[in-house]
Amino acid sequence: MDSLYLLIPIALIFVIIVAALLIWSINRGQYDDLDQDAWRALNDDLTSNPPQEGDHDRH
Repeated sequence: MDSLYLLIPIALIFVIIVAALLIWSINRGQYDDLDQDAWRALNDDLTSNPPQEGDHDRH
């Protein structure tokens, strides 16, 4: 029973930390567009930096 006096506050602190990190990440826009990275991995044309006119593939 004595261990519960230690473990319950520690668990509550962890819950508060996780909730704060979740709210922080939502406010920073981490969950705004979940599909873009998945599509970018499958399609090379969806890269964020498209090649410029002067860029040529040099092998």
